[in-house]
Amino acid sequence: MAIGRRVVLKVFAAAGVGAVTGAGVYGFVYERHAIEVTRADVPVVGLPPELAGLRVGLLTDVHRSQWVSHDDVIHAVAMLMNERPDLIVLGGDYVTWGDRQYVRPSADALEPLSAPHGVFGILGNHDDDRDMPAALAARGVQMLKDARTAITIKGRMIDLVGVRFWTKRESDIAMLLRGATGVPFLLAHDPRRLVEAAALNIPLVLSGHTHGGQVVPPGLGAIAAQKFPVIAGIGRRARTTIFVSRGVGTIYMPVRVNCPPEVAVLTLQPDRSHAA
Repeated sequence: MAIGRRVVLKVFAAAGVGAVTGAGVYGFVYERHAIEVTRADVPVVGLPPELAGLRVGLLTDVHRSQWVSHDDVIHAVAMLMNERPDLIVLGGDYVTWGDRQYVRPSADALEPLSAPHGVFGILGNHDDDRDMPAALAARGVQMLKDARTAITIKGRMIDLVGVRFWTKRESDIAMLLRGATGVPFLLAHDPRRLVEAAALNIPLVLSGHTHGGQVVPPGLGAIAAQKFPVIAGIGRRARTTIFVSRGVGTIYMPVRVNCPPEVAVLTLQPDRSHAA
């Protein structure tokens, strides 16, 4: 018996709906909890040879909420601590929509983090400017709110410059760099700060915010994050390298598809391809 075109289309439509539904269920039940460790070698222009091999842990976008549990965050923290990074950067968005009831639980879950050269944090667009940084600071995190701090490792200095999400102007970031004598690293929740960093010749930017797209349909890519210069992983603009983490939590809907959560361990290496 011949099968009509309409019947065929209905079958394909039903299969498509089933695939989307199945992916959504998988993303809700399993993938959003399937935290991975991403290890990457990151080239940094002007990195002193003494700092080659420096390992930076990056944990971002916790989004502690009713959908991102204490156990999820504790698991991410334990995975990062098992990697024994030399220093740790927290990239912001510790809660969702500034929800104060999760400020302390988020900070408590992150408290076990430690590293030989310190734990440093910045704020994301979901964080308030007082309670969240105070809770993290009380647990040993050095918060950089439009601020710079210097650390010395093997006799060489690194200037960590941390900006709030809403600090966007090149001139404001340049002011934070004034007087810096070490290798500057920009800690910026939003990867769009790559533009300003490149203009200021900052060799490294560490970011989050995108969640890697969170839902990445096969063949279509990260539709929700296409406005960002880099959605996940390593990118480059001029002499500036950026690493964007997919983060730990979720936003808008508690689902991840083709985009598992991660903690990142970045091994810094001198970038000789851009040597002066």
